[in-house]
Amino acid sequence: MDHGIVNGEESIPHSRPYMVYIRDTQTHSPCGGFLIREDFVMTAAHCKRDHLMVYLGVNDTDHLPEGIEVDAFPHKGFENKPGDDIMLLKLKTPATLNKTVNIIALPETNGEKISSNCMAMGWGLEEYDKMTPSSVLREVNLTLLDSKKCDAPHTLCTQEKAGPARGDSGGPLICGNIPQGIVSYYITNEFMSYLTMYTKISHYLPWIHEIMNATL
Repeated sequence: MDHGIVNGEESIPHSRPYMVYIRDTQTHSPCGGFLIREDFVMTAAHCKRDHLMVYLGVNDTDHLPEGIEVDAFPHKGFENKPGDDIMLLKLKTPATLNKTVNIIALPETNGEKISSNCMAMGWGLEEYDKMTPSSVLREVNLTLLDSKKCDAPHTLCTQEKAGPARGDSGGPLICGNIPQGIVSYYITNEFMSYLTMYTKISHYLPWIHEIMNATL
């Protein structure tokens, strides 16, 4: 999905200082992301566009701060289909950290246990079938499924009548206060329940550190 939060609630303004609003300056196609170092944002590879700009410390997208240009590093294995849907954006101007702009720490290892109590957030659609993006950040609590029920390898998944929608791609799935997944895509079943897939961040830790260390 180019992918909003359905059946969620409005976030307390600036309570998620790691959240990043991403937009193509020409097409205005939006995505979410999250700040993992002063100079790096993590998002989904399918959010790659030619003229990406990131906006930090955003609550209301009707009142955006000055954008920051980036260099994009999508995973080379991504081919616009399930799998390897992860991308790093290097900020050409590093962020100044404060109460409204801050980083969030990644998982430390691939084998650590992941809490099933999770949360997704973004500025995407408020209804799956209507073009009603939210101008303010919204969030929703979700329960992680057993990984055997997920659609692709190296993914996490949730299945509810709530969750990320179009415009929320690239945002984090936070489980136990740690970003464990990246919003990738969803599948709808006949009961209008949405099986949402998230790229499993811990699987890509070696690649993440390689990219970030190579660009110091």
